[in-house]
Amino acid sequence: MLRALMRTIAALVLLSAGPVLAKSKAAAPPPREIMALADGWRFQYGDQGDATAQSGFDDSKWDTVSVPHSWNRVGNYGAVRAADTDNRQGIGWYRLMVNAPPAAKGRRQYLDFAAVGKIADVWVNGQKVGQHRGAFARFRFDVTAVWKPGKANLIAVRADNSAPEAGKPSGETIPLAGDFFVHGGIYRPVQLITANDVGIDLLDHGGPGVYLRTVGFGRHDAQIEVKHRLRNDTTSIKNAIFEGTVSDADHNIVARISMPVVLKQGANALRSLIIIDRHHMWKGTYDPYLYTYRARVLTGKRILDTVTQSFGIRTATFHPNTGFSLNGEPLPLHGVSRHQDREGKGWALTAADHAEDMALIKEVGANTIRHAHYQHADAWSDEADKAGMIVWAELPYVTSPGLKGGQGSAELWANAEEQLRELIRQNYNHPSIATWSVGNEVDSAKGFGKAAGDPLPLLKHLAAVAKQEDPSRPTTFADCCEDLSIMGMSGQAKLAGTADLIGYNRYHGWYMPEPLKARAQLGATLDKLHAKHPTLPMSLSEWGAGGALSQHSDDVSSGFLNFIGRPQPEEYQAYAIEQNWLAIRERKYLYASWLWNMFDFASDLRGEGDSFDINTKGLVSFDRKHKKDAFYYLKAQWNPEPMIWLTGKRYAARAYPVMEVKAYTTADKATLTMNGISLVEIACPDHVCIWPHVALLPGENRAVVTAMVSGKQRRDETVWIGPDAKAGIAIEAGDLAGHVVAGRQFGSDTFVIGGKAAVLNMGGFGTNRMPTKTVIAAQPAYFDYWREGDAFSYAIPLRDGMWTVTVHAFQPNLSAPASATMSVLANGQPGLAPFNIAAEAGGAMRGLEKSFVVTVKGGLLTLDFAGQGGKAVVGAIVVTAR
Repeated sequence: MLRALMRTIAALVLLSAGPVLAKSKAAAPPPREIMALADGWRFQYGDQGDATAQSGFDDSKWDTVSVPHSWNRVGNYGAVRAADTDNRQGIGWYRLMVNAPPAAKGRRQYLDFAAVGKIADVWVNGQKVGQHRGAFARFRFDVTAVWKPGKANLIAVRADNSAPEAGKPSGETIPLAGDFFVHGGIYRPVQLITANDVGIDLLDHGGPGVYLRTVGFGRHDAQIEVKHRLRNDTTSIKNAIFEGTVSDADHNIVARISMPVVLKQGANALRSLIIIDRHHMWKGTYDPYLYTYRARVLTGKRILDTVTQSFGIRTATFHPNTGFSLNGEPLPLHGVSRHQDREGKGWALTAADHAEDMALIKEVGANTIRHAHYQHADAWSDEADKAGMIVWAELPYVTSPGLKGGQGSAELWANAEEQLRELIRQNYNHPSIATWSVGNEVDSAKGFGKAAGDPLPLLKHLAAVAKQEDPSRPTTFADCCEDLSIMGMSGQAKLAGTADLIGYNRYHGWYMPEPLKARAQLGATLDKLHAKHPTLPMSLSEWGAGGALSQHSDDVSSGFLNFIGRPQPEEYQAYAIEQNWLAIRERKYLYASWLWNMFDFASDLRGEGDSFDINTKGLVSFDRKHKKDAFYYLKAQWNPEPMIWLTGKRYAARAYPVMEVKAYTTADKATLTMNGISLVEIACPDHVCIWPHVALLPGENRAVVTAMVSGKQRRDETVWIGPDAKAGIAIEAGDLAGHVVAGRQFGSDTFVIGGKAAVLNMGGFGTNRMPTKTVIAAQPAYFDYWREGDAFSYAIPLRDGMWTVTVHAFQPNLSAPASATMSVLANGQPGLAPFNIAAEAGGAMRGLEKSFVVTVKGGLLTLDFAGQGGKAVVGAIVVTAR
């Protein structure tokens, strides 16, 4: 009955293709003329007042730039901030002279900005035409009243990415905080649009004015509701014809509508129903089929305006126990989050940059993307549609609703609401977008050292606005702090249930740094939250770990994990992701999980890993040139394409004569060949192959791993440089990564049982830096990390013979009793008699070297450390030939 009624309604508007337009003798201008404003801009950082917008202002000494452009360059690999870093937050001015062709009578001019970071004030010919607050959305200004058709026109833009400050616009524009850098500038394209004064509304929150959604299905057809927002900027009522056509992927017209419309002055709304017979569904990565909708407004035979939008026909549902379904079929979602910046470019990306990012995400095998933490470019969302990704689109309501606590001001609420309407209208037609996120970690202000406030009222308001704008998609947000006690997060507002869905950001094995327990702890956390909110569809909106390309670990289970400092070994990131993924995969009630992050990205809150101003949690480096080992682990899990990958290639020069060899593969079994000798074929459970205790020869060791996948042999290889066995061994006790100190290569803390790893300087997040302390010693680097305990032991592989063992110790406890002593046994025999570290070193925080000779038989040296009346403390162990 309902289908019959729909067909009856549709029949009222289903007409022929409409009038055939004859060519006029004088060629009429196209309905819309678009002029790209990319080149010839003049730029200067620093505010010189509104006089800068006037025609008489001298900009001859300014830089000449092309748009997209940002003055910021943030993030580099290295221990210190690069000299060419530009992390200025403030005002940058842009000026452009435009010689536009004359516009015909009855036409209007609009300036279209795809995005400006973060607040934009725009002048044309000295007259201010508007302000836009928000760094991520498209906005347009009608400049007809001040434009000089056919003459030189001056466009001036003041872009302001100042850090949020109370009482200023920057403090009333979201986001107010966050672990990412807000770049300044006209970082997306600008264009001049000339259009008729009757047509599809160009001022509808930057949206296309045409909005499509699937409202029903028959057995052989789909019903598509189309909302049109039209505009009449003349002084009288206008009669027109509205037409819409749907074309399939082969450009065949498969549906039409046509109807007369009466347009009053100003904005007008129109709804239509389109029925598509024998429809083709949009099926995610399996078959991302897209239709094209073309809307036209005509008067007589003249086309006044036209807009083209692509769309897909699909349904998406979320269930608290069975997860996500696409078109009624269960589809487990596994994917990544993505920030829009890259090294050397900041936010000023090209279409080629977006395409490269999507190609990498497709390669790893993701089928969903979280747009972190803001609206992404149109070109990026188009890529998601074509790739079949399921997208979490997000509003930049991050950390807090106000700088001074409270619920946020009316001005900030208005800004957040406007940015949300822009996000939804500008992205409404993308079939890839399945949910609107109205916030991220809005209860995390305490962790950033800011006034906590009450984030719940604004979160509720935004969820309601999102449902008003688009009732067809569910709302969500990403929770920081429910049931967490770390970083002072306990006692936060209860936010679960504010939106239709919920995501949890949880980093077991990273911010909860117990790597051997990460799988069990994450599983327990998720199960507890699911039991607590049994009717709420749940996702893991962030998980992951940091990884540095140039820092490496010999044993990820030993050493201190410095999750806000250095080092952050590549091997540890891969291991933590392995453990977390196994817990995620087992929980079918999760509708999705998003690894944080696909790419390293800029954050001037950080100095960690092997980088500065970079969050190192990416699977791929900031410049997109290097895929970390964790990338290949997830590729083996997510992408069915046959592959095998040897890990640890970047750790070429090895510190120890034995190592664990690991490979990721889609095969069930694999074989390792070392220096031409094949080792036993082993099983690869969960796509991970491990050969423990593989001996290395001094010098080059060629490793080849092979596997049969789908009837074809796959292989990967690398060369590792084994150490000179005669040179002995050097161990960075307590350190998760090895280092070169004074020309000698130290391996990371391994071969050890017992004790506890500790750190001298943890680092710090953002402005919460720990005071730097240094041990007075010939080599202070020996004591950045250490191992301590009442008793612990090392079992070190070593050639038989006589060796000198040097223990580097210090006393970190300023109040350690004078009676506290430390002793060492070597192969069960006294090596160092009990001694007081501080007394012999001349005080606490002073390095002490003590050596002894030992004879090794059977290829193993055991060292037993014991503390009496205090702890044994070891910063480094160096074993050299006697």
